[in-house]
Amino acid sequence: MSAQNQNKAGNIEVICGSMFAGKTELLIKRIEQAKKNNLNVWVFKPKIDIRYNKSKIVSHDKNEFNATPVIDVNEIVKLSKSSQLVVIDEAQFFDKKIIEVCIALSKRKIDIILAGLDLDYLGNPFGPMPKLMKIANKISHLHAICDICKKKAYHTYRKTKNNKTIFLGEKEEYLALCKKCFKLKMNQND
Repeated sequence: MSAQNQNKAGNIEVICGSMFAGKTELLIKRIEQAKKNNLNVWVFKPKIDIRYNKSKIVSHDKNEFNATPVIDVNEIVKLSKSSQLVVIDEAQFFDKKIIEVCIALSKRKIDIILAGLDLDYLGNPFGPMPKLMKIANKISHLHAICDICKKKAYHTYRKTKNNKTIFLGEKEEYLALCKKCFKLKMNQND
């Protein structure tokens, strides 16, 4: 290993976008590629995300991969000591300590890939995602198809009246909407 590579920090990649954009699907593809390359991969998810499975990340297309559910992000640092790649799904559900965790892992020359919603149901930046995007070496911004006009969807619109920031749901509770349709729907709610 050259002296230049010895000082190299791990890369941080963020996969973001609205619901139904394929974030977890892309995350699973990245995991499978890393496994093919014989990398030691550790996959994490927030313990609160039990929509499909308590101990797997699952895409809307039902592809899945085993994951360790965590409450405290510091568990990620402890559990991933021998990893070459740490993967974290639904990163928006973690508190701001996830940023420090990613920096610490990167300093240990561990690559990190995180996936999460960049905006909440009101169109505001979601949790730690803006800061994670700031420290990322690479950002993959994915888009779903607007459920109304079929253009690129940037927003996740909540159909229910629940006003909690974190509210787990699927197509019954959420729509993927373009900016114009999102604005129209939000104005109808005023």
